[in-house]
Amino acid sequence: MSENPTDPRDSTNPTGPWEFDKNVTKVFDDMLSRSIPGFSDMRYLTTKIAARYAQLDTTIVDLGCSRGGSLAPIMEMLGNRNEYLGVEVSLPMREAALHRFESYLDLKCTVEDIDLRNDFPRCNSSVILSILTLQFIPIEYRQRVLADAYASLSDGGAFILVEKVLGIDAHTNSLLVDLYYDLKGENGYTEEQINSKRIALEGVLVPVTSEWNVQFLENAGFKHVDCFWKNLNFAGWVGVKEIG
Repeated sequence: MSENPTDPRDSTNPTGPWEFDKNVTKVFDDMLSRSIPGFSDMRYLTTKIAARYAQLDTTIVDLGCSRGGSLAPIMEMLGNRNEYLGVEVSLPMREAALHRFESYLDLKCTVEDIDLRNDFPRCNSSVILSILTLQFIPIEYRQRVLADAYASLSDGGAFILVEKVLGIDAHTNSLLVDLYYDLKGENGYTEEQINSKRIALEGVLVPVTSEWNVQFLENAGFKHVDCFWKNLNFAGWVGVKEIG
């Protein structure tokens, strides 16, 4: 079930490299719910963890906020005790997020166009989300992005990372990918749609192993890193910045 039942059902069939354009934006909530195994559990847990580490009068940041689906439930839970910042380079996604947040009249929420390869949001943050975002950033930039996130966080703050991942070896990766495509078929995607999206995402979405993602977080300075969610070839981690 999509986050917004009024959104149209995803029937996109890309013919070129993947883009977060108007067509994808329009069906994105449905796309996520039908393409990410255990999506609702992941969303619930990221919201709960964010609320756990959110500090009064700090900013909750979502890197690659898309339509605002990760920030919205956190905003509903925390209200005006915090400010909220979405970072998004896709214009259609930014517009959709701003439209979504229009109903939160008493909350301070902004959405900024920041290319994380070159810059990072400057604010006093206690929670930073990266939900299926780092995988779209070229690998050579990822360690710096995480180092910037660590530096931006207040002591005791948390970085929440969710990514598509590679299996530990070729055999397990093949198993996870096969099961994942089976799931997409069971969720109503045709073989043609599955293949066209796979081809469109090649070289655009570049996953690494779970171990590599943990190493990224530890190298950035996070001392408390653990996996809080995993389903097939997707996983989520929380990294906490030590106090003092």
